[in-house]
Amino acid sequence: MNQKIAVLDYGMGNLRSVSKAIEQVAPGAEVRVTDDHDWIRRADRVVFPGQGAARDCMAAIGRHHLNQAIREAVEEKPFLGICMGLQVLMEFSEENEGTELLGILPGRVIRFSGEMPGGRGLPLKIPHMGWSRVEQARPHPLWEGIEDGSRFYFVHSYHVAPEDEGLVAGVTEYGVRFASALARDNLFAVQFHPEKSADAGLRLLENFVRWMP
Repeated sequence: MNQKIAVLDYGMGNLRSVSKAIEQVAPGAEVRVTDDHDWIRRADRVVFPGQGAARDCMAAIGRHHLNQAIREAVEEKPFLGICMGLQVLMEFSEENEGTELLGILPGRVIRFSGEMPGGRGLPLKIPHMGWSRVEQARPHPLWEGIEDGSRFYFVHSYHVAPEDEGLVAGVTEYGVRFASALARDNLFAVQFHPEKSADAGLRLLENFVRWMP
């Protein structure tokens, strides 16, 4: 039986490129961009992409009534968060003068300082945009076949700061070392965009559609 993969549609994020990348690595799967709660519940796995500002993202989740569907998916099935789909899992973001998030994972979302450490005031370009290395902080099935230190594509001005260091599955350096992947049980979430990250990104998506946590 072909698996069903839900890409959460809350009106934000590059949904089409995410769904097309998943279709490429899972040609037999039914991949649907959807906000239909029943379909999300029936799906075998869920992908939560996103981009933009935290407050706008939380408002969009509310408009589409996806709060409970996200929480259920995190508890019940393989779940992949991408970019803002990682950040909103935390408790609080500094963005927009402070935004309450979903609170699924303990920790905050903080802004890059904008200054190179030890750089005598030299500016750090914000947003962090482009290809950066991801160090694998610990083994995980989604890293299978991906060389440690592989480059992935990032676009963000804020990064997660989890309270529990045991959640960290990947680390990237951009002025500071920050958590670029978190993992817990059946949840894996990344700051980078695997759908824009060439072979390494496609391999991560392929690992996700095969993952049996």
